[in-house]
Amino acid sequence: MSGRRVPAGLAVLAASLPMFMGSLDNLVVTSALPVIEKDLGATVEQLQWFVNAYSLSFATFMLFAVALGDRFGRRRIFLAGIVVFTLASAACALSASPEMLIVSRAVGGAGAAAIMPLSLTLLVGSVPDRFRTIAIGIWGGVSGLGVALGPLIGGAVVEGWNWQSIFWLNVPIGVVAVPLALVALPAVAGTRIRIDLLGVVLAGLGILGLVYGIVNGNTAGWGSAEVLGSLAAGALLLVGFVVRERMAVSPLLPLRLFRDRSFTVANIVGLVFSFGMFGAVFILVQYLQVVAGASPLQAGLMTTPWTLAPLIVAPVAGALAPRVGTRALIVTGCLLQAAAVGWLSLTMSQELQYLVFLPAFLCGGIGMGLVFAPISTATLANMSAADNAKASGTNATVREIGVALGVAVMTSVFLGAGGTFTATGYVSAAAPAIAVGAVVLVGAAVAALFLPPGRGTGAVPEGDPDPGRREPDPGQREPDAPAREPAAG
Repeated sequence: MSGRRVPAGLAVLAASLPMFMGSLDNLVVTSALPVIEKDLGATVEQLQWFVNAYSLSFATFMLFAVALGDRFGRRRIFLAGIVVFTLASAACALSASPEMLIVSRAVGGAGAAAIMPLSLTLLVGSVPDRFRTIAIGIWGGVSGLGVALGPLIGGAVVEGWNWQSIFWLNVPIGVVAVPLALVALPAVAGTRIRIDLLGVVLAGLGILGLVYGIVNGNTAGWGSAEVLGSLAAGALLLVGFVVRERMAVSPLLPLRLFRDRSFTVANIVGLVFSFGMFGAVFILVQYLQVVAGASPLQAGLMTTPWTLAPLIVAPVAGALAPRVGTRALIVTGCLLQAAAVGWLSLTMSQELQYLVFLPAFLCGGIGMGLVFAPISTATLANMSAADNAKASGTNATVREIGVALGVAVMTSVFLGAGGTFTATGYVSAAAPAIAVGAVVLVGAAVAALFLPPGRGTGAVPEGDPDPGRREPDPGQREPDAPAREPAAG
């Protein structure tokens, strides 16, 4: 940064703003699905892919983006991700068919994949050690808020303008985020290694195979060659990915990271929590519009107790993590989420009883806030500075996989129970689908019990190198290595 000190608050803003934009797009489209269905003539399966194309692309390219950042400069790839995401958002807004929207969403997910993990790594390298836990807490809160506010913002924009506007909204944010990152974030790089392209292909196709099989299970038949072949191919490709990572000289995902119990359990919890939570949210948001007759904005407003609570709770949880430990916070959060989702599944009826739902929305919001920041802290608790990017990228990847699997599985339960997107054919199938989410969230709480009981801080262990490496002066390059980006300023 040319010797300049950037205020910690500005660094947090520069890292969090584009990350908020990327996380917002996880569920911002859910409020618009009934409108998009009518406008583009989409099927139920295509509605799932409007969400899952983004989540799967996000998950597939996350670690690839981390590797690109290590090789070519983390800030450079971070900025590239913002640009790709912004252009893809414009393409989504211009989509005239379900297929074009699905492809544009997939491209947007690839851009967001460079934003999420690198934003946390750049933030950790930008703030003093004494502010690191608080900064991670704020970052986690903003990330959770982006996901949680998706239905509300989507509903408000769709009702005020049209469904295309939910994507146009990202364009001015992207335009502001690029210069802000150039000013406030350091130009840092990790160790220059070869990029494991085979690992990217194996992981991406493996995840796609599993989700494709689940999404098409009801329409093609669970015993069909198409579904069984897709599931089997996905599983085999993921096994091949693990074998590849064990043998690769420069693995995309170093399996040695899983020797750390905090890291391993945090990723298991992240996968299961996202599966149960966001699969249930996908079903619930449609219920409020299809059955209760709420407008997109009304549906978003009804869920504000759920969506706004993380804004307050997540930063507090991040600050409490060093004092009470991440285990107590995450277990409590998962149990609160399970109680909230379970209550919704039991009380859902043809006539919306909002006051009956309200305690569950509040409980769910508090639980969400207790998970988002501490799980990031638990992921990085014992990681060295050199592993921060891949560790955070892995956690973000498994959480996105959880989102995609949750939406796919719970929609399959919904369709398997005879559910339709009509006022009379929704509740009887939606209730058991959401109940699956509650059971899965209890499983997340059980898994979180295996987190270390210590008071993890997310700090780099003493004796490890400083977070990241400052870029050399322009024109100075290492032997046989491409020139790195110049420092900001």
